[in-house]
Amino acid sequence: MKIGERFIGEDYPCLITSEIGINHSGSLEMAKKLIDVSVLAGADCVKFQKRTVEVVYSEEELNKARESPWGLTNRDQKLGLEFGEREYTEIDTYCREKKIIWYASPWDLDSVSFLEQFNIPVYKIASACVTDLELIRRIGMTGKPVIMSTGMSTVAEIGRAVSLLETFTDQIALLACVSTYPARIEELDLKRILRLKTLWPQCEVGYSGHEVGLWSTLCAVAMGATLIERHLTLDRTMYGSDQSASLEPMAFGKLVTEIRDYERALGEGNLGVSEREKPILEKLRRVK
Repeated sequence: MKIGERFIGEDYPCLITSEIGINHSGSLEMAKKLIDVSVLAGADCVKFQKRTVEVVYSEEELNKARESPWGLTNRDQKLGLEFGEREYTEIDTYCREKKIIWYASPWDLDSVSFLEQFNIPVYKIASACVTDLELIRRIGMTGKPVIMSTGMSTVAEIGRAVSLLETFTDQIALLACVSTYPARIEELDLKRILRLKTLWPQCEVGYSGHEVGLWSTLCAVAMGATLIERHLTLDRTMYGSDQSASLEPMAFGKLVTEIRDYERALGEGNLGVSEREKPILEKLRRVK
């Protein structure tokens, strides 16, 4: 059973997730707008990030100067972008009303415990956390399916994470990913999809794209990616580290439409004369 099939209840050839991440800029109103756009586009899921700022970042890093809409330090910026229980309770309720699945990538142990109160159906492991075996073990212990991005990770690092997860679940998806924002076309190396399939045939394989365009993500689906994740923004010029690597609403909607059109066009590989071809055959074929 595919991961998406487990919690959506239908056999989706490709599970499409709208990565909201921190593109809400700390605004619950903006988060809801991004959820609305995702629903309108036809996404299956929306995804957020959850971090305990004081755990994920060192005191030295948090004290560094950084001008942002929330203050003059890294701490101000990180805390300004972080949602707490009130916001996630509203997100949970809003997503239920809009009939869209939401989940998140926790970056620390406390964030896993925080997300467990919402009974999200799947966990995401960010590329940055592939080597955090303590975090991976905690996520595995929830018994939920796991999706893991593989950006900036070696074969050995991915292998260790997969082996650990397999002690808890047999529903693991690996996403081919390049952790540059935005990623250049020549960096994408879409053949990573095929390599992941070869090395870990027991896992689903998908694609998390940070490039600007759409065609490479469509190619990923054609190469067998069964999960797609792309960042969504209301405006690529907005403040934020992920905005320039995100798709605006019209582009995201076009991507979803084209993936679904590809799935409809794929067919079963049957050779022969279709019903709609029969009158054309009678009209145009001279030798029968």
